[in-house]
Amino acid sequence: MSTHDAKAMRPPGAIDPPMPLAHHFDTAGQQAGSAKFGMWVFLATEVLMFSGLFLAYFIVRMLYPEMVLSSHELLDKTMGGINTVVLLTSSYTMAMGVRAAQLGDKKGLVRNLVLTIAFACVFLVVKYFEYTGKFSHGIFPGKYFNYAEAGAYAMEHGGHVLQGKPHIFFGLYFVMTGLHGVHVVVGIGVLVWVLMRAKKGQFGPRYYAPVENVGLYWHIVDLVWIFLFPLLYLVR
Repeated sequence: MSTHDAKAMRPPGAIDPPMPLAHHFDTAGQQAGSAKFGMWVFLATEVLMFSGLFLAYFIVRMLYPEMVLSSHELLDKTMGGINTVVLLTSSYTMAMGVRAAQLGDKKGLVRNLVLTIAFACVFLVVKYFEYTGKFSHGIFPGKYFNYAEAGAYAMEHGGHVLQGKPHIFFGLYFVMTGLHGVHVVVGIGVLVWVLMRAKKGQFGPRYYAPVENVGLYWHIVDLVWIFLFPLLYLVR
C-alpha cells in the first residue's frame, strides 16, 4: 500500500505524534527494526521453551498411549473449544488494533486493545472454572492425583476406566496449560501498558512499534493454544 493510499484510509481526526528516538539509534527505521528483531529473538526462545513440553507430551503418548487416551476424556472439550474461539477472536482484535495504530486511529486502537484485554480475561475465567472443576474431583498434577475420586468421576463422566498412570498426563496438562496461562497474564499486563500509552495519543503512523511487538507476542500466545487444544483435548 502506498503512502497516499494509507493517508486516504485514515479516519477523520487521526493523529500522527512525533516518533521518540533513543539516543543510541541513528534513525527511526533503525530503532524500529531493532525492536522488531529483538521481539522475534524473544519469541524464538518462547517457542523453544514450549517445544520441550510438546516433546515431553509426545514421549508420554508414545510410552503410555492407553493412559493418555483414557485420561484426556476427563478434559472439558466445550470449555476448551470456547477458549479457542475466544483467543482466535482476540487475535483478530489485536491485529485490528495494530492496523488502527498504523492509520493513526486512536479510538480504533483503544477500542481494539480493550476488546483484546477483555477476551484475555474471559479466557482466564473459563480456565479457572475448568481447573476448579478438575480439583473438585481429585484431579491434581503428579503425586497429588486422587485415583479414587478421579476414577469415580471417570465412570460417571464418560463411563470408562482410567488406565495406567493418569497423574503423568495431568502433570503435563497442568504444566502446559498453566504456563500458557502465565503468558496470558503477562500479555494482559503489556496490553494494559500499551493501552495507557494509546490513550495518551503516543502511537501513530510514524511510531507504532510497541503495539506491533505486543501484537506479535499475543499471536504467539494464541498459536501455542492452537496446538495445545487439539493435542490435549481432541487427539485420539
